[in-house]
Order: sequence, then structure tokens, then C-alpha cells
Amino acid sequence: MTSTPTSTPTSTPLSAPHSFQVDLRGLVDLLSHHLYSSPRVYVRELLQNAVDAVTARQAIDPEAQVGIRLSASGGRVTIEDSGIGLTAAEAHSFLATIGRSSKRGGGDELHDQALEATRREFLGQFGIGLLACFVVARQIRVVTRSARDPRAAPVEWLATDDGSYTVRELPHAARPEPGTTVVLEARPGAAEWTVPAKVEELARDYGSLLPYAITFDDGEGGEPRPVTDRPAVWERAFPTPAARRAALAGHCAELFGFAPLDSIDLDLPVAGVRGVAYVLPDPTSPAHRAGHRVHLKGMLLTQRADNLLPDWAFFVRAVIDTDTLRPTASRENLYDDETLSAVREALGARIRGWLAELAASDPDRLAAFLRVHHLGVKSMARHDSELLGLMLPWLPFETSAGSMSLQEFAAAHTDIHFTRTVEEFRQIAPIAAAHGLGVINAGYTYDADLLALLPSVRPELKVTELDAGAVTERLDPVPTAAELALAPFLATARTRLEAQSCDVVLRAFQPVTVPALYLDDRQARQERDRTAAMESADSLWSGILGALRGSAPRARLVLNHNNPLIRRISGLQDEALTGTAVESLYGQALLMSQRPLRPADSALLNRAFLGLLEWATHSGAHPTDARDGEEDQK
Repeated sequence: MTSTPTSTPTSTPLSAPHSFQVDLRGLVDLLSHHLYSSPRVYVRELLQNAVDAVTARQAIDPEAQVGIRLSASGGRVTIEDSGIGLTAAEAHSFLATIGRSSKRGGGDELHDQALEATRREFLGQFGIGLLACFVVARQIRVVTRSARDPRAAPVEWLATDDGSYTVRELPHAARPEPGTTVVLEARPGAAEWTVPAKVEELARDYGSLLPYAITFDDGEGGEPRPVTDRPAVWERAFPTPAARRAALAGHCAELFGFAPLDSIDLDLPVAGVRGVAYVLPDPTSPAHRAGHRVHLKGMLLTQRADNLLPDWAFFVRAVIDTDTLRPTASRENLYDDETLSAVREALGARIRGWLAELAASDPDRLAAFLRVHHLGVKSMARHDSELLGLMLPWLPFETSAGSMSLQEFAAAHTDIHFTRTVEEFRQIAPIAAAHGLGVINAGYTYDADLLALLPSVRPELKVTELDAGAVTERLDPVPTAAELALAPFLATARTRLEAQSCDVVLRAFQPVTVPALYLDDRQARQERDRTAAMESADSLWSGILGALRGSAPRARLVLNHNNPLIRRISGLQDEALTGTAVESLYGQALLMSQRPLRPADSALLNRAFLGLLEWATHSGAHPTDARDGEEDQK
């Protein structure tokens, strides 16, 4: 048996590889409208290239003289450096190729290994370089001479914003020493960015912490002014701690516009981070994302870094210099990676350490801080039991005995009750205080979470949520004989308030001036809402909601037998007037509790008010007349 050979398809020969083409105008539009937040970054690019060039020169010649000079006049911006310089071939390769940086390897293994030892000191890593300056320039002229090859002639690289450039060698006299001079000419509409005062302002903003001396010349014949201001204020030596605090406060006012409550050193040598955090003098929302100032190897990276510190540290503004954290491609923010996460955690630990130091050595300063920023500390303490134990003597809470710390409150009450809402606290706080019941208002942010954690640091304390039944049980009962004598009155009151899903009980409590107390806990409100939903639902849902009926107690109107008004009302012979008076007591107690009124509650208040007016102004009128008139209108 013979086999038939299979045929193979004929392959088409590959064409020669092609290079990508880049439209410079399109690139400039991309940079200015999408990558960079503002044209102001062109000054950073100029400073960055100059600093990197000087860094490379120092790597091969540590004795070389260092100098960077920036100037601006007549719509031109010039920067001169004594850096590594370029040859003609390097000018072609590095100045006009997107993505290629002189800070990266060039393919020569020995050269790359030598370069790797110093590349960590470079600021630029993305190869955009001078081309980014076209966001403000119509023409860029570079005159450079290489320090690597002393015999190489100076080179001029001249580029325009139409995407073309020329390279030519110059006589040696055009630039006797190694280094680079870059001259930008402003494009139409961008002249404002080349005004001398603006250029100097941007240079100081971006470059004040750069490692080399940089000066600025405005072209008016005066002495060049320094741009850099090193060492950073947090690294300087001061004669006294008070002098250092004053210097840091001035630095904060200059950068952030406020006088800080205190300053916190953020020195992490292992992580390559140095800086300071300033404590805000005014309260701020925990939801507000703080903007911190970050320098990368001395160059300002961003003024709005919102991922540098933990979210709970919203009460500080930080300024740091780092040589380990990664920038984004635009070099205007930090890249959120594992390194940044570790640094963020370590900086948070520094802030916690500052709080611990204040608690141990300077309680007055800590108390001043907590008066402004107790919410931030409470937020931290929810996730840090050690910090909760540390801050316990200082954290303020609203209690039935006034504003005080948990430590002070626990000294008087081993059984601690709390309410989850401000309204619940307000309605029972006066009564609780009079009867020795310890209640804390946990209706504010984080307080309920902290109270739930309290037994973990103070096991001898019992913390429970307060309900209407617990309050009623703490009030003094009325003698049985007195309560039996008032049974008709109580029956009338309960009948009148049945429609409000409210029970009526009689107790004796202080203060005497409070005639009635409205008690309504969360379970009672849920049961009332379920009942209302069942009444308005169809038969199917009514059956389902009826099956969910709970055993929770209803709201309670507690009448104070010690109050003279209650005694007079309970002695009225007119049942209708008694019912109207009870509705008025209910409405007054409800208003005192500061709860939102339901439509039925508003209708009851209106009816009781009109009924009492009718009775007071017409001696022969009956308080039910107002109710009858209301029914007629319906």
C-alpha cells in the first residue's frame, strides 16, 4: 500500500521590519492634555535632566565642579549644567527617541554594569526627556560637550515643534568645558510660563531639595539667587527643641498655610524616607482625602499624594523626601505597590508612637490635640487594642454624667449602658443621671465600636445596650394602692394612645419637673414599622409580615407620679378632657425626645392642641368638639 504525501502550504516571505513613527504634535497634545496636569512640569524636566547629567558626571569624575544655573528673559528659558554632556551620536539617540533614556543601559554589558551602580540616583526613568518641554516651547536648542570623550567636539541639537531636528558639531571654543546648555523659546500662547518670576517660582517649588546648588538669574543684572535650600528643615540642627519647633511651624505655614498643633518626624532610614507630618489645628472630616507633599530624590513629585498615609491619619499633612518609592509615568504621583504599602504602615506606626509619647510625657499637649482630633484617634483605636488601652484615659464621650473619658466614667459605673442614637440618649439622660444609671451616648461616629471593644481592655466592665424596659425597671414603682386607685385614669390613657402603638405605665422618678418620659428603642420601632407595612400591604404580604411578628415591647409613655401636673390630670372627672390631656403629654414627651414625627403623631399633636384651646377659651365647650370637627372634615 502506497501513501500519498501531504502537501505543505507555501509561506509568504516576511517584509523588512519597520520602525514606529511618532507625530511630535500628537505627542505634545498627549502630554499636555492627558499625561501632565499642567505645562508647569516643563521646569521639572529641565531641572531633572540637569541634575541627572551632573550625577552621571560625578560618577566618573567625583572631583568635577558641580553647577546648575537657570535663567529666563525675553520669552526664553535657559539652563546650564556642568554634567556628563553628550556626543553627536548620543544626541541623535537620546534626545529624539521616545522611551530611550541615557540613564538606561545601551547594550554594552560592562558599561551597563557600571551604570547600574549609579542609576538609582537618577530622577528620570521613562525616556520622555526634553521632548516634554515642547508643551511650552516652539524651539529647543541644546549645546553640549561630552565628559566621557574629551576629544569629542561640542554638539548643537536644534529641534522645532513640527517634529524636525538637526545635529551639527561646533568648534571647540563654542563650549570649552563639558556640560550642557538648553535654551527654550516659548510657543504662541505659552509666554506666561516663561516669565522670569514664574520660572523662579516653579524652580523653587520643584527643586528646593535637590542635592546640587542651583541658582536663578532673571536677566536684570543682579546676582543669581539660590533655588535650592538644603538641608531640609527637618534635617537641620537647631540650638534648642523650641527653636526647631518654631522653624518647623514656619515651614508648615509656608507650604500648607496653617500653624500646626505639633509636628511628627517621619524618618524611616531603612525605607529611604525622611520628612515630617504637621498636625492640623482645626478638625477635619475623616472622609476628606488629605494631600501630602512628596519629593523623589529631592525633586517635588506631587503636592496631592493621597495614598501616602493610612486613611485614619486625616488629621496631619505630611511632606517627605524618598529615594525608594516609585513614581507613576507622569511623575506626578506615587505608584501604589507593595513598597508603598509597607511604607504607609510604617509611617502610621510613627504617628501612633507620637501619640503614645504624648500620653506618657505630655498630657496637656495630648489633651489639646484630642479636643480637636478625637475622632481620628477613635478611628485608630477601633483597630488597635493597644492604642485603645493607651488612649482610654483621654478619649472624650458624652455620658449621663456629662462629657468625660471612659476611664473617669468606668470609675463610677461598672455596668455601662449605651444608646445607639443621639435621640435615644437625649430622652433618657436626665432621668438616668437622677437615678444613678450610667449611660453613654454611642450615637456619634466610632463610639459604638469602641464601647464594644471596651471589655477587651477592661474585662471587669459590663457593657450593654440600653432599652426601654431597662430604663423602666430602674424607675421607682408606685405603691400598689395608689396605682389601683388610678386604674380608670390609666385605662383611659392606654385606650387613647393605642392608635400610636404606645403603652402607658406609671412610675415615680426624678426630676419632678418632668411630667412624662417617652421611651422607644430600636426593636420597638422595627415592630411598629412592620405593623404599619402590614396594614398597607395586600393579603399575601400581610400574611408574610404577620408571620414575622416579633415579641419586642412597644414604645412606652412613662408618667411621673411625683409630678403635680400628672396628679391633677389623673384626678379629672371628664374622661374626654383626660384623654386630650394624655395626648398632650404624649406629644410633649415625643418632642422632648427630638425624634422625627410620623404623620399620625403630627395629627395627634394638632388635635390635642386645638382641643385644649377649645376647652380653655369656651367654658361651655367640650374638648371633644375639636375631635368631632376634625372627623367631619374627613
